[in-house]
Amino acid sequence: MSKSYDYIIIGAGSAGCVLANRLSADPDVSVLLIESGPDHTSPLIAMPRGIGKLLSPGNPHVWSYKAARGEGMSDEQWLKGKTIGGSSSVNGMVYVRGTPADYDNWEAQGCTGWGWKDMGRQFVALEDHQLGKSQWRGVGGPLKVSVHPSGHALCDAVISAAGELGAARTDDTNHVDSVSHGGFGYQPQTTWKGQRFSAAKAFLDPVRAPRT
Repeated sequence: MSKSYDYIIIGAGSAGCVLANRLSADPDVSVLLIESGPDHTSPLIAMPRGIGKLLSPGNPHVWSYKAARGEGMSDEQWLKGKTIGGSSSVNGMVYVRGTPADYDNWEAQGCTGWGWKDMGRQFVALEDHQLGKSQWRGVGGPLKVSVHPSGHALCDAVISAAGELGAARTDDTNHVDSVSHGGFGYQPQTTWKGQRFSAAKAFLDPVRAPRT
């Protein structure tokens, strides 16, 4: 039996999952999300250490292709997500938002709405951050963000060494002051309670219709 949809989204990567979430906010709208890879049900996806197995050529959860580096340099093997959640289901789970000055520069070059005053608010709205709410950090949003547990001897030694070189220690490496002026600390991650928290888990699963 054929069925029609109001929207068809090709690719269930991070952007596709967010787009499906936002379009589905209208109860009168039907959305079809198409992905060429498998579902994100593998325990290797849920388990952060599964990245070592996921990012292997031939794994069904990744695209594997060669990227040309330029004249005189050998090609590189690049792996990108080929599963529900896209690369957010296979990546290293490091949560980096970018530099506010970069967003402002994009807006200055004509990308209206891409300045930090607008984009920063979007980050705040999407986050449910373990460190709690601040001006540019959010709680209650769909994306869970946690911080690597402190107290690891090697990590603390590296952070202390950075401090000896003049880099201030910070609890949140995405804090606008840390990004603008430099800071060193444990990295926020898209994990929650020991498991990966991909775009699929954050944005798609809550609005996904039961499979038939």
